[in-house]
Amino acid sequence: MGWWQINADTLAGSRFLLSPLAETFACLQSLHRGTPTHPGERAWLRDHLPGYRARLAADPVTALLVRAGLGRSWIADFLTPTPRDRETFEEGVARVRAARPAEARAHLRTSLAGPLPAALDRDDLPERAAGLLTYVWTETVRPDWDRRRRVLEADVVARTAQVSRGGWAAAFDTLRPGRTRWLGDNRLQVNLHEYPPREISGAELLFVPVTPKTGWASWEEPDRYAVIYACAGVLADPGGRTVPASLGALLGAARAGVLVLLDSPMSTSQLVAVTGQGLGSVGRHLRVLLDAGLVERRRAGRSVLYARTAAGQVLVEAGTGRAGTGRS
Repeated sequence: MGWWQINADTLAGSRFLLSPLAETFACLQSLHRGTPTHPGERAWLRDHLPGYRARLAADPVTALLVRAGLGRSWIADFLTPTPRDRETFEEGVARVRAARPAEARAHLRTSLAGPLPAALDRDDLPERAAGLLTYVWTETVRPDWDRRRRVLEADVVARTAQVSRGGWAAAFDTLRPGRTRWLGDNRLQVNLHEYPPREISGAELLFVPVTPKTGWASWEEPDRYAVIYACAGVLADPGGRTVPASLGALLGAARAGVLVLLDSPMSTSQLVAVTGQGLGSVGRHLRVLLDAGLVERRRAGRSVLYARTAAGQVLVEAGTGRAGTGRS
């Protein structure tokens, strides 16, 4: 397994940030995989996969570059420069384009764990990679970036609250379950690769959410290290919670949708992100649900989180025909 040695000052100074380039690369992985991980992604792939495949069919060299760059178990490093604070997509992709050709080829050999195909022994690989990432951003991510950004911001709120409740160790264990975890003795496991430990004390440590179900680690030695992780499933897939018709008839579809989402604590900003409703509308729904005793609220650090009460749980289970069965 790969792990980083972290001192207390580095951990205290670590932070979450958003990266349009990381989101775009994660979406490139989703397009390459071609199979959805949740219903919301199924609709997105239906809309964008044909165009993506047609683009690669017309450009076999770039198609081979993508397959090589995503590798068998390791991503070519030049494709995923470590995110920087407030960096735009254009600024990020310019760093991909600026990679040295010899370095890009070396990274591809690492991701392939073998020799480079003859067709990729060329100097325009960084430019081709940047062009494809720009296509993915322009055609599939930027039109929906405002919603994606709200979802990612909501995840950061939830993770920050988790840190305030259970400390960094609990937060690490849920970033990429099975891959990231706190090992004790100031050691953070970042992946399952047999890779030499890295001493990163004094460096900038970043945590970067993306909406697709993927993740990776990246670094710019010796100054910047990042863990990219998939945001919480309920945020990435707001369609994953069905509102029972009977509950919608009782409370109104929008208000019932808020109640159904609250099987785990969420902030107002998270609810705005996943429902698409305005802040005022979500606030009114929460006030009614609070007054009815169906939800409760509590403070976690700087955030106020809402969750269903026992009464709210009974109401949701009754609407789904599971009253008396307990939570599944």
